[in-house]
This record gives sequence, structure tokens and C-alpha cells, in this order.
Amino acid sequence: MKRTHGLLVIAGVAMAMMCAGLTGTVYAKDIKVGAAINLTGPASTWGQFHAKGHQDYFKYVNEVKGGVAGNKIELILVDTGYKVPEAVAAVRKFAVQDKVDMIATWSSGAGLAAKPIVKRYQIPTINYSTAWEILEEPIDYMYLPFGSYKLDCYAVLEYIAAIHKGDNPPKVGLLTYNNAYGRSIHKPSMEYAKSINIEIVAIEEFPAKTVDLTTELLRLKNKEAEYVFIQMLPAAIISAFKSADRIEYNPMFLGTWTSTDPDFFKMGEGLIRDRLKMQFPGGLPVDNIEGMKVMEELWARYKTVTSFDTSYWEGVVVAMVMERAFVRANELFGKIDAESINKAMESFTNEDFGGLVPNITYTKNDHGASFTARIVQVHENGSYTPLTNFFEPGKGKIEILR
Repeated sequence: MKRTHGLLVIAGVAMAMMCAGLTGTVYAKDIKVGAAINLTGPASTWGQFHAKGHQDYFKYVNEVKGGVAGNKIELILVDTGYKVPEAVAAVRKFAVQDKVDMIATWSSGAGLAAKPIVKRYQIPTINYSTAWEILEEPIDYMYLPFGSYKLDCYAVLEYIAAIHKGDNPPKVGLLTYNNAYGRSIHKPSMEYAKSINIEIVAIEEFPAKTVDLTTELLRLKNKEAEYVFIQMLPAAIISAFKSADRIEYNPMFLGTWTSTDPDFFKMGEGLIRDRLKMQFPGGLPVDNIEGMKVMEELWARYKTVTSFDTSYWEGVVVAMVMERAFVRANELFGKIDAESINKAMESFTNEDFGGLVPNITYTKNDHGASFTARIVQVHENGSYTPLTNFFEPGKGKIEILR
């Protein structure tokens, strides 16, 4: 009888522990996420703040929400140094040694190179860089958090067409890195420009480590480019501004959503001068949205940043999308692993993230998340002002707000 009583006590304790796990007091198991991010290579500030936003949001989920269905999220962060081989090695380690449930890759080149490994091990992966080439067939297990660089190209060119004065077609020059990230805007820009009567007068490329862009800007000036569409990270944009001043060249500079980070505003004092506009598909503090309350709570709790920043914003957004995938996997399949996460993501239908990012839909044949854009003015004080409504290039009418 005593033995029976003892077994019942043990069973009761075990049940209590299981129940505690469901309420978040004791974690059932870790959800493992691998993130291969550029933390020390060229243009690493973006990667550093991506990682900080990603880490902070996962900390918030673990500490404030009790994890996901009692499961703690473990982030395994690896520095790639902006080197594709390092990124590929990290992804292989995540798959083979760490046996992660989900992966984040960073650069365009890294995402493209990682695709075969991701497919082989069937691990859902979100790429921080939104190169459209990543979602060329096969798209299995590869996802973007919002619209690809095709979105940026179409939106920027539609904006130029909408504001351009005069009867002649707008003259646009492209200024980009000479890598996969930079070249991601070449083809879609050339194709879309023809369809809306814009003339691409030149494409200038340069290596990521270049610090003087005078030669490239001078060529664009000689080609009479009135607008310069840039695909480069913040430090290079500052170099472009310095070079433009040196040769007294004053085009309108327009960039993709990767154009700014905290260092940009520190380095750009006296140089930015409200001459940069960019496509930014997300919520801003001026929008008064629910999602910004979460950002503000992260700023207050972890003090990693003290105000809005687009690189930190994306880190939080990617982490949010992952968390939502874990939640849906648990709801739909009663488990959280690579297989259930991937199926759950492909069931996303108009998922709302409080306005921080356009509502996300994924299907088995489309992992592009959304195709909604807007153009914002970048101010030297680190703030952003919307210049257009949110619109879908090619379908929705662009409205110029100011």
C-alpha cells in the first residue's frame, strides 16, 4: 500500500511539472533557431542591429510570454563576416550539429548559397536580405519577411514617375555594390523602367570596401542622371554624399529599405541634409500603431536602442514572424519542429503584426510575404516622414502625401 502511495505521489509530481511547463514556469523543450549574420565584416552595423533586435524579441518572448506553449526559444548566433563560405558553413552546422528547428540567413549571396542545404535538411529559413532571386525555383523552405527588392525597384520608379516634372522621361542612374545584393535591383529596374517610360541612363557598380565614389558619381553626372537609385548599405551612402558634394552633383538619391542604421545618422551629420528618400515597407513611430508599443517596450526593457531604427526593426520583425510560426505549428499540429513550422508558415493568411510590417501571407507556391510599399523621407535627425501612402506597385494607385 505504501509503495502504491509512493507511485501516486511520483506521478502527481510529474503531472505537476508537465502542467507547469504548459504555463511557462518550466520549459518543455528548447525551440532552436540558428542565425548566420554579418557582425564584423563590411557594412556590419546592419547585421549587429539585426542580431540585437532578434535577440531582444526572443528574450521578450521567453521572459514576458513564458516562451511558446512553454517552450523556450534558443537563438544560436554565428558571425559570418559578410563571407558566403562562412555563412554556408554556419547553416550546415545548424542543420547537422545543432539540429535547429528554423534558420535565419543574412545576405543575398548567403541566402542563395544556403538554399541547397536548407532544402536537403528541410529546415524553414528566413533571409534578412530580400533578394528576389532567393525565391526563384525551388522555393522550398526559403522565406522572405516582406516584399523582395523587386518591390523596392517598382515602388521607387513609380514614385519618380509620379513626381517628375517636364515632358521628357526621367533619367535614372543605378549606383550599387558589385555583389548579389547590389545587382538585385538591376534587372527588375531595367525591366520596369521601360514599362513606365523611365530611362535608365547608367549602372555603376563598386566593391563593398570602396570608400571614394567620386568616379562613379562623375559618370552618372555626365550621363545627366536626375535621380540616383542606390543599393548599398549606410556607410557607402555617406561616401556617395561626400563624393557628390565634391563634384557639385545634386540628384535626388533614392534607396531601398536597407539604406539607414544608427551609424548612418552619426556619420552623416551635415551630409544627409534631407536628400535621401527610400522605400520602407514598415510601421513608423508617427503611424500610432499597436506594433510600435511592442518596440517601445523592448527599448525600455533591454535598452539596446532608445529610438526607432530600421535595422533593429527588421531584427524584431524576423523574430516575430518566427514566433508566429512556432505558435501556429503548436496550434495546428501539437508540436514545434522544422516540419510543423514549415507547414504552419505555408498556412499564413493575412497574418497581422500590429502594423510593424505589412500583413503576411505565405502559400506553398509563394513565400514572398507581401508586396506593399511606401516611400519615406529620411531626415538627418534620425526620423522618417511618409511621402506616400502604402501602395502595391502596378496595382494600387500611389498617392503623394507631401
